[in-house]
Amino acid sequence: MQIFGPIPSRRLGWSLGVNTLPEKICSYSCAYCQVGLTRHFDTVRRDYADPQELAALVAEKVAKVRATGGTVEVISFVPDGEPTLDAQLGAQIAAVKQMGKVAVITNGSLMDRADVRRDLMLADIVSIKIDTLDPAAWRAIDCPAAGMELAPIREGIRLFAREFKGTLLTETMLVGGVNDDATQLTATAAFIAGLKPKKSYILVPTRPPARLDIILPTPDALAAAWHIFSVALPPDTAEMLTGHEGNAFSSTGDARADILAITAVHPLRITNIESILHAAGASWDIVESLKNEGLVSEVTFGTDRFFVRALHTFTKG
Repeated sequence: MQIFGPIPSRRLGWSLGVNTLPEKICSYSCAYCQVGLTRHFDTVRRDYADPQELAALVAEKVAKVRATGGTVEVISFVPDGEPTLDAQLGAQIAAVKQMGKVAVITNGSLMDRADVRRDLMLADIVSIKIDTLDPAAWRAIDCPAAGMELAPIREGIRLFAREFKGTLLTETMLVGGVNDDATQLTATAAFIAGLKPKKSYILVPTRPPARLDIILPTPDALAAAWHIFSVALPPDTAEMLTGHEGNAFSSTGDARADILAITAVHPLRITNIESILHAAGASWDIVESLKNEGLVSEVTFGTDRFFVRALHTFTKG
């Protein structure tokens, strides 16, 4: 169990991350996942993190952040894998709500289950991943666990959206040549419009993905996606996120701990690392030490260099 950040989120503001799952347990192994390939597929909810222990750790972290002049705008459940796999999620949300707004970032894969929807109802913000409605493209991009089907997941998402009283967000990650054609985009946008989200984010991979052979959509495909979503959804609902968050990562004063905690779920650009080191009054020697110890690795994606936790597994296909 890790508490990391706050990090600047394009969707949520200053987000204090809650990572309750061991690396990396998930129902999907998304081709673009910044945490790497799934090590352990699972679709069964299990107990991972004690709610009261989690609340104590969050309270301690929030106090440290605020003592150094930092800001926590939202407490986000965004672990290495799928947060709804933790059977204690509802109790965990209830335990930390007194400290601020709570967000859950979910791939939606277990939302055909009533207990999952019930737990998510307790959150203030829920962001659901909806990459495509095409089963073949879904399997190619999201790579679900054996036995999963898209139709019941889609229906579960619809049921949740109909009852949820908080802020609903959707994310659609576009991969070139897989889910960025006009036919798929039109169907995806129409489904999302029926959910009535506050925001529908269109994204492209901006950090090293699990599979390094995936390609970005062309500028023409991005323009088409923006047009299709903008027409299908109410004004100002669709938003394109194709850049990174910047370098303003919060520091607790312990640069080594901050780098390890954040890279567990969020690859860091060189400029991000430099920002964390500067805020803590630390030198690059810390990064070299982490590399020599085998705790972080350096990778290149596009024109940027990143540091990731060395346990992450990447592949070329």
